[in-house]
Amino acid sequence: MIDVPRFHLAIPVDNLEEARQFYTEILGCTVGREAERWIDFNFYGHQVSVHLRNSTNETIPTNQVDGETVPARHFGVILDIPSWERLRDQLQAKNITFLIQPQIRFKGKVGEQATMFFRDPSGNAIELKAFASDAQVFAT
Repeated sequence: MIDVPRFHLAIPVDNLEEARQFYTEILGCTVGREAERWIDFNFYGHQVSVHLRNSTNETIPTNQVDGETVPARHFGVILDIPSWERLRDQLQAKNITFLIQPQIRFKGKVGEQATMFFRDPSGNAIELKAFASDAQVFAT
């Protein structure tokens, strides 16, 4: 039995092989089960399934958060600060284009967090964040 339930998230992609390369080589995920039109990845202990979509006509709305334009639909994971910093450095070394540059959001306020946003090859927005203390994750 695991301490914290794992989430399962299914997202659409345009190309399975591009998704495989991005999630394994860029983010370090491992591959689980797969079929002709989908692949499961171990996304930091959670199951992210990419499913081949037939069309890409979609506009994703945004919201303003602490002065940044954030995609309203995104997913990610909360890491510890050292892991977030290592991954930030790895992504920068691989010349990932950031939607929102790695930064500290809500600096000096409740919920202060390290955050960065980028897209996978199919345009799915991913946020990786970290808090100095777990108590800040749901602080109000």
